[in-house]
Amino acid sequence: MKPAENFKLFDAHFHIIDGRFPLVPNQGYLPEMFTCEDYLARMKGYRLAGGAVVSGSFQAYDQSYLIDALEKLGPGFVGVTQLPASASDEELLRLNGAGVRAVRFNLKRGGSEDIRHLEKFARRVYDLAGWHVELYVDARELGDLYETLVGLPAVSIDHLGLSGDGFPVLLKLAERGVRVKATGFGRIDFHVPTALKELCAVNPETLMFGTDLPSTRAPRPYRDDDFTLVIETLGEEKAKKVLWENAAAFYGVTGALARKS
Repeated sequence: MKPAENFKLFDAHFHIIDGRFPLVPNQGYLPEMFTCEDYLARMKGYRLAGGAVVSGSFQAYDQSYLIDALEKLGPGFVGVTQLPASASDEELLRLNGAGVRAVRFNLKRGGSEDIRHLEKFARRVYDLAGWHVELYVDARELGDLYETLVGLPAVSIDHLGLSGDGFPVLLKLAERGVRVKATGFGRIDFHVPTALKELCAVNPETLMFGTDLPSTRAPRPYRDDDFTLVIETLGEEKAKKVLWENAAAFYGVTGALARKS
């Protein structure tokens, strides 16, 4: 197996946790710190060319940490934030200028806007700034959301949908153009290689790999062999799409290598 540096990576899902900025306990939980410096040190063995910093439940609507992280990480990195549906157009455009490219609805942990605002807010942020919406959701809940999601302009779903019971619906959504993050393998209750093959077969553009670092509350945190699993399962050409091309196109980033500072 070729080493990680041979495959350009857009890390489509990771968190930055910096105690200089507001943190809100979620279900009694506060994560350990994981700064930009910690993240870049952990990723030194990778050909890291960009990524998506994702707001967690414990960051609620704070934007200060995210703007700081994007400034530090530099070209190729974008933000996925949480916002109330009442956020002004001016605020959305300000965040867009800072590199934010999506709004997250956290159905699993909370800390985000209520799902009843999903359709209207998704259309608004897309029309205004070209953003997509991201869902952290157990796939067992996707049946009730299916018609709404396939009607939206741009959607991604975290962590392969988490649940094997809901995987058939996730597969149908992928076939209809919804993006799926190949992330959080230690959170998933089904066979990851089979899921990767099936999703890739119905839509070669759907999968976007991410480390999920620092794997907050995951039963099993990210391992480097999660990365090699993608290559071993899909082969080098398909893996290149999952590791870089699909996410780079979806998030609209360039091929600039990350600034290591």
